[in-house]
Amino acid sequence: MTTETYRPRRSVLYIPASNDKALAKIATLACDAVIIDLEDAVAPADKSSAREKLAGIFAKRPVANHDGRRCEMIVRVNALASEWGTDDLLAMAKCEPDGILLPKVDTPRDILEVGDVLDDNFAPDAVKLWAMIETPKAMLNIGAIAELGRDLASRLTCFVAGTNDLIKETGVLVTPDRRYLVPWLMQMLLAARAGGLDMLDGVSNDFRDLDAFARECAEAAAMGFDGKTLIHPAQIEAANRAFAPAPEAVAEARAVKDAFALAENAGKGVLALNGKMVERLHLTQAEKLLAKAAAIGA
Repeated sequence: MTTETYRPRRSVLYIPASNDKALAKIATLACDAVIIDLEDAVAPADKSSAREKLAGIFAKRPVANHDGRRCEMIVRVNALASEWGTDDLLAMAKCEPDGILLPKVDTPRDILEVGDVLDDNFAPDAVKLWAMIETPKAMLNIGAIAELGRDLASRLTCFVAGTNDLIKETGVLVTPDRRYLVPWLMQMLLAARAGGLDMLDGVSNDFRDLDAFARECAEAAAMGFDGKTLIHPAQIEAANRAFAPAPEAVAEARAVKDAFALAENAGKGVLALNGKMVERLHLTQAEKLLAKAAAIGA
């Protein structure tokens, strides 16, 4: 995570920028973030009108959602090389969303060029960049792309797995356990962590099969992902549950923090706690988990 204060991204819902009904419900959603989509979800003939309405939406962005936290608002723009990309970016520099999700990222240059456009148009530093990892070329360059996360000037804070496009581009067989995708997902995760980035899992296309969706969420959480991208509000609850710290883990983290806080343990690098060896690295993990629990009210 590149921000000093933890920001939950357990559930990140795609909303077509052309769907007025869905856009009007953002303040009522229990997801941690929404991605307002100007790219795949909007037909070419509707892209200009969809972009134009975003100024009004961001002018009235909700202060908080139903549980008192503000839903993070991201916009997925069209690729800069497309006929709509530059206009999308110029509009977003004025709208100032929390982040801009870039599709079809292949190299670090794709991130840097967008950053230059935002800088030239005086977009605040608070407007961050997210990158879709959805092409074979991105997978080959993923280490170099992720390294930009160490440079605050790049604005890069998050990777999003574009599993549907990776499947399309490679022809990999889709199985319920995603066995052929998992190696690539783990490669994304490793690169993201090396760059200090958050990492979100790709979508599950069958929003009616919530049991299968819950299994994917549990597996992604076990792999170390921060959250999952969603295509339907019905998926929010399962994602929030899967990527939240378990009560037992929170209790254990508190015990670790409390143990190191004792005066007799000041300066110690290793402790014995409940029959286990606990090191300072476990304290760091505990503090991160407790920050996450606090942020989501767990």
